[in-house]
Amino acid sequence: MTQTHYRTHTCGQLREAHLDKEVILCGWLHRTREHGNVTFLDIRDRYGITQVVADESLKKELNLKKESVIQITGTVKKRPEANKNMPTGAIELHATKITLLNPSETLPLDLEGHSDMTEETRLKYRYLDLRRHKMQENLITRHKAMISARNFFDKEGFVEIETPMLAKSTPEGARDFLVPSRLHKGKMYALPQSPQIFKQLLMLSGFDRYIQFARCFRDEDLRADRQTDFTQIDLEMSFVQEQDIYTIMEKFVKQLWKDIFNQELPTPFPRLTYEEAMNTYGKDSPDRRFELHLHNLTTILKKSDFTIFKDAEYISCIILDKEQSRKEIDKATEQVKIHGAKGLAWVKITDTFEGGISKFLSSEIQQQLRKELKLNKGKTIFFVADQKKIVLPALGNLRLYFGKKYEFIKEEWNFTWITDFPLLDWNQEEERYVSMHHPFTAPKEEDISLLETTPEKAKSNAYDLVLNGVEIAGGSIRIHKSDLQKKMFHALNIPEKEAEEKFGFLINAFKYGAPPHGGIAFGFDRLIALITKNESIREVIAFPKTKSAEDLMMESPSDVSPQQLKELGLKKD
Repeated sequence: MTQTHYRTHTCGQLREAHLDKEVILCGWLHRTREHGNVTFLDIRDRYGITQVVADESLKKELNLKKESVIQITGTVKKRPEANKNMPTGAIELHATKITLLNPSETLPLDLEGHSDMTEETRLKYRYLDLRRHKMQENLITRHKAMISARNFFDKEGFVEIETPMLAKSTPEGARDFLVPSRLHKGKMYALPQSPQIFKQLLMLSGFDRYIQFARCFRDEDLRADRQTDFTQIDLEMSFVQEQDIYTIMEKFVKQLWKDIFNQELPTPFPRLTYEEAMNTYGKDSPDRRFELHLHNLTTILKKSDFTIFKDAEYISCIILDKEQSRKEIDKATEQVKIHGAKGLAWVKITDTFEGGISKFLSSEIQQQLRKELKLNKGKTIFFVADQKKIVLPALGNLRLYFGKKYEFIKEEWNFTWITDFPLLDWNQEEERYVSMHHPFTAPKEEDISLLETTPEKAKSNAYDLVLNGVEIAGGSIRIHKSDLQKKMFHALNIPEKEAEEKFGFLINAFKYGAPPHGGIAFGFDRLIALITKNESIREVIAFPKTKSAEDLMMESPSDVSPQQLKELGLKKD
């Protein structure tokens, strides 16, 4: 498989079974060590490292810099003392010929560790960074996961279909990347934020099971888990309800973990409604590897003498089973302010309630709290009081802060389905409702009538799959009737003319026998980052952008010539 004109074996292939055989290896000079009249070389490729022994007769060929590309011919011999830390550690190659295929200059980064390297340096010289063992492991794991997914969905009857990269701009969510048309001056294509509409149309075409490893593009501010261009495993199925989606996706994840880790995952995965997740964990993507739940105390604490509690819409708390110093409380306060909370109230539990807001809590309220929260000595209670949409995320962030600080988080794989999302969310800036997921998500059957009266109360047939506090997949049962889709656009305050211009082809398609359908998309980069235990998806993408959406290696985005702009009917201001 690996034998070519240049080599007979890879640098990770040789074992005791190859003793006394003449072989040829090719790779990069990893390191050299002098030992009397003998020089030891390590030659490396992506398969591994082999130790090479060269005597004085090859001295002229040994004046090589690290990372030069070399070819070594020699005989496989048993090592005097095996290195159990190397797969090839039982043997060494006694060189008879060393050929320099290409010399290397001194590298601008250290391949044997990157703690002192800036991310900018790593991304500028990404082709060198990818030589590091950890980076190669990441991308090989990504490859294996992609093969596992393709094999699984092929066996389940899914058809892989590619959808267009140049499509129509339908801004409902993140900004589109626009591509000017040379042939139709003044008009634009948009790169797809997802293949959503195309995959729904494929359901109308009779392809009842669709899959695509889709490249998607969103012009948004970057974070550790975001890139301008990213990959998702995109899926759609006809004649399904939510339970059908859960069943087949759990089966897929179970198979993926079997293929990658040789580990059996327990299924079915637990389920929480959106409301349960927010009220208990302060996030709609909760990390359930540790407890530290939120507790709604609105009814009890609005009766207190504390003005902030009296005036608040919602009051919740978390109970830390540790006493906290003033300095530690100040640090905790910063964690809730990130999410808009004005402050953090607290009280310590000894034989009595001490410090913080204890003086505002009557003996009756203290007694109620002891009973409600099952309090005992040594605990600290942290309260946030404000609008509910501020309280829950603020305490959710504090919960994660404590989880990491005190190492409450267990080393395990914890999957959870989040269901029953609100259909719509109020956008203060635009002064209108926007889709919680997207405008093609079906409302609960029993909530359809609410679209015309109280749309904020409507729940959706949407669901997310969360792994260790990270959303790795999201989807929904779709609207498949034109009259309901029109109602949805009306609830979103999208004028009929605008809806027709943007989505008329979809509404029209629904008239020709659209089956009930639903789907889901896995954030493939996020999934691989979790599998490989990386904080950032940049570690599992071969050539990622920086946080400011730049490619430092290609120096992109870049200027283009006036002639190119003229052909597109564009000019700079």
